[in-house]
Amino acid sequence: MAGMAKQVQYREFGGPEVLEFVEVPTPSAPAGGVVVETRSIGVNPIDVKLRTGLRSSDPIDTPRVPGFDAAGVVVEVGAGVDGWTAGDEVVIRQAQNAYATHVVARAEQLVRKPAAVGWDEAAGIGIPAGTAYQALKSLGVEVGTTLLVHGGSGSVGQAAVQFGRDWGATVIATASPRNHERLRELGAIPVAYGPGLADRVRELAPDGVDAALDAAGTDEALETSIELVADKKRIGTIVAGARAAELGIQAWAGGNPVPPTREELALRAAAYAVTLELIELGDFEVEVALRLPLRDAAQAQILVDTGSVRGKLILDPLLP
Repeated sequence: MAGMAKQVQYREFGGPEVLEFVEVPTPSAPAGGVVVETRSIGVNPIDVKLRTGLRSSDPIDTPRVPGFDAAGVVVEVGAGVDGWTAGDEVVIRQAQNAYATHVVARAEQLVRKPAAVGWDEAAGIGIPAGTAYQALKSLGVEVGTTLLVHGGSGSVGQAAVQFGRDWGATVIATASPRNHERLRELGAIPVAYGPGLADRVRELAPDGVDAALDAAGTDEALETSIELVADKKRIGTIVAGARAAELGIQAWAGGNPVPPTREELALRAAAYAVTLELIELGDFEVEVALRLPLRDAAQAQILVDTGSVRGKLILDPLLP
């Protein structure tokens, strides 16, 4: 494709000031792939961790474009691609280099976006919904399960609450009091974190807690889960993975030195179509906190890193 595209990139690890908003040649579709012109781009905590070097990655030898979640319109189709044409509205599954106006993706990464699903919702499901879906499946959450979610008001927490509710579980979720009404709206029983958490959860679940998902990463979350859940293999963390082995619990990403299994990756991939269908049916919500122009990616990452807003941060490549 001719013309120029725009992207956010960084040439070294560091603070938000290392992010650059630049023009680059518009990519062409490779064989077996497509070019997607983005409409919405999701911002995730992992983007910040990779940029700062907090999460290990390969040395930077060429400019690196952050981002894993995006939705947009197919504008060019490469040789050997069947089933996709220019104009198709899609979500890119496990995207790479998503902070850009144009993203190259393999055909097998594309998931068709239903017309009833908005762009921001579509771009907001990737990492949060995929993580929550895989984690709850791995923890064996089903009808009758009593599930404790730590960090229930975050993007992953909200997704976990909704999957648990839809699957017939009783969901208790921790959050600060200002976020309790949001958790009630999603179908969870809210509980404030802080001293005495385990006792408060016991009052809400007199028959016990079957499984726990830690999306907070605090000592309190881990200690409370171990105190309340009899089977440690039904405790999982997406934040404190480095401690999982010593604690005897499950972990997925979040510093876990053990890479995800093929089954876990397949569950994360399957979550896209499942979540899009639930949104279309009105059974799943993506709370969008704020939409910012793509050029303001540094500000978006600061907000995500500091936890200044509740819900999903979205970059809009069409905003000036």
